[in-house]
Amino acid sequence: MKEINFSKELELKGYYERLENGLEVYLVPMEKKDKYFITYATKFGSIATQFTPYKEKSERTVPNGVAHFLEHKMFEQEDGIDPFTFFSESGTDANASTNFDLTRYICYGTKNFDKNLRYLIKYVNSPYFTDENVEKEKGIIAQEINMYKDEAGYAIEDTLRKNTYHSDNHRVDIAGEVRDIEKITKEDLYLCYDNFYQPQNMFLLVVGKFDVENVKSVVDEVLRPLKNKTGELPKIKQEKEKKPVKRESEVVPFNISIPKIMMSLKCERARFDTKDEVKLDLYLNIILDLVFGNSSTFKERVTNNNLLTKFYFDIETIKNYKTIYLYAESTHPSELIEEIKKEFGSIEISLEDLERYKKVLIASTIKCADYVDAVTVGFTDDISKYGKIIGNPIEICKSLDIKELNTVLKGIDFKNRAVVTYVPKNMPNLVKEEVNE
Repeated sequence: MKEINFSKELELKGYYERLENGLEVYLVPMEKKDKYFITYATKFGSIATQFTPYKEKSERTVPNGVAHFLEHKMFEQEDGIDPFTFFSESGTDANASTNFDLTRYICYGTKNFDKNLRYLIKYVNSPYFTDENVEKEKGIIAQEINMYKDEAGYAIEDTLRKNTYHSDNHRVDIAGEVRDIEKITKEDLYLCYDNFYQPQNMFLLVVGKFDVENVKSVVDEVLRPLKNKTGELPKIKQEKEKKPVKRESEVVPFNISIPKIMMSLKCERARFDTKDEVKLDLYLNIILDLVFGNSSTFKERVTNNNLLTKFYFDIETIKNYKTIYLYAESTHPSELIEEIKKEFGSIEISLEDLERYKKVLIASTIKCADYVDAVTVGFTDDISKYGKIIGNPIEICKSLDIKELNTVLKGIDFKNRAVVTYVPKNMPNLVKEEVNE
């Protein structure tokens, strides 16, 4: 295995190998910790619903929500053993999750490492779908979907995504709609499993306290012999997304007491004059944190004026676009929206601002590198977004400069935005829909 070159300040060591079958293995031992965290994942998420399998000419379409449904069904094994029960009896926690691009299966604990590693790999490679167990799962997931629809934070994001995107599958909820999952069959599940749960589309990430040589032995014994079911991965169809947001503004009465606001800025990737995706994401996060973060003058001003009770932001990458999301809660939503728009029109970031932030970011990165969970989440995101672990974040951070940052700032499309406001049902006229200037 090759060593991963980490920034020396992180005090981490790691190893990487891409096996002959294409499966990627990442090992990051942290000898002074008492906990381990194992992630076994496939680069298959909810957006992959239209694809052409290898050597087939016809495109296949599966219902929305199939990746999430498949994740659920992996916990039903032919031998009748429930993986959750297995891990619980071995003194370990386990879980799984699906997002737009990835499905991951995890276990974490302090004991029975070898036993749990082997079982995690075993059950993820042992699908068991029947007409009966698929039908049974539909009711369970339908309840889950309906429960989330009653949750305001979930609902407002779902509405904003539908208003931001025209055709890209990021507009569709990861779990799908109830009408979608009613269409799912065991044949759909096996089709997706056979095409996407292949070694060439998967990775194993182990972080924390474990014996490296022991994991290498398990890899040689269990993972290296795995065969791919096809010669190449399917070709996933991606609809061409239109530039404008689909709907600029919407106000929705909802069962809440404090209004919620979400805004998306849909920016064409070509507006940013850089090919370095890691640095671009860093610059965007720095800009948003300096402008809207906890120590920003904006945050201080709107908080002092009682315009804000909660605020956070996020960045999403889809083909040809970077989308910035802002989320807020406010008893004065119209005034807060105006403050946000005003801030967008007057952003200025100095060299001193950037240098000060770089020091904070470096200190935070070093601190996070001391926690098994944080390292696991960060590296999983790296692999999903960039196809590898970014081992030198300190050097990258130090290389950031104000000229590049301001170039990125110019690329943010403040006018191509969608705004959704959820208001209390007894105050339906609290906010008026607006048109972007």
